[in-house]
Amino acid sequence: MTADIRTAPVRPVTAPATAPTSRPRRGRWGVHIFLSAVSLAFIAPLLLAVYASLRPYDETAQHGYFSWPKHISLTYYRQAYTQSDMGKYFTNTLTIAIPAVIVTLFLSSFVAFAVSRLKLRGGIVVLMFFTAGNLLPQQVIVTPLYVLFNKIPLPWWMSDSLTMYDSLWAVIIVNIGFQMGFCVFVLSNFMRTLPQEILEAAIVDGAGVWTQFWRITLPLCRPALAALATLEFTWVYNDFLWALIFISNPDKLPITSSLNNLRGQFFTDYNLLAAGSVLVALPTILVFLLLQRHFIAGLTLGSTKG
Repeated sequence: MTADIRTAPVRPVTAPATAPTSRPRRGRWGVHIFLSAVSLAFIAPLLLAVYASLRPYDETAQHGYFSWPKHISLTYYRQAYTQSDMGKYFTNTLTIAIPAVIVTLFLSSFVAFAVSRLKLRGGIVVLMFFTAGNLLPQQVIVTPLYVLFNKIPLPWWMSDSLTMYDSLWAVIIVNIGFQMGFCVFVLSNFMRTLPQEILEAAIVDGAGVWTQFWRITLPLCRPALAALATLEFTWVYNDFLWALIFISNPDKLPITSSLNNLRGQFFTDYNLLAAGSVLVALPTILVFLLLQRHFIAGLTLGSTKG
């Protein structure tokens, strides 16, 4: 019997038949074409604004915005920056946006940690309360906030008007209040996905609540915090409503209001306005490029297991 086994012919092992890959490749090509078309549709207005800002207005008025350029220069950018006094408005906007984003993420991470990691009674109710704040239209509380800010006193070194009204503090506080709901919702859901064994091991080692939050949970939330920081900075930076309502001094207005200085009473050079719009959009693009890796990682969290 042993001889039969040794002399038995050895059959070659063949690889299993594989399905043709033409259909998946066609599907991928279709997805890439669709995503490219959507991306082009979103970026087309920005490209058109950049293209118009490099051409003289007389040329576009004569030949149209989609004609081939004859003269290209950066004159409109220099003119837009100096004519609208953008440097001052950039400072006002960053004074509003940076503290608002930092405080919003800091407070939201506290609430999210308490709701998701500490087993508090009524945690779901607290989360629903913060989430419901996003459903409240901003226009509904404009009048109550206007009256309230006129009655809240501030020292002279915080506000020239000696009240919350007509100060950058009013815009900062309102943005923090309205943005916290979304951040709490996102961070609490992300913290629930973290392994509970990490905190249990830290508790066994004697870690307190502050150590569990600051040294363990918060570093693990870095992708989510980076994604929220990008979104929050963009939203606060582009805000126009609150500054227009709570600030009466033109020198304290944010950058979104400076574009109005480029509009004339009887004539508006839209190429100059396009150059100003591109300059205003540059900080948000820079923030996205700096946090792009963390932003994409935050968006793809939970898409795979393991």
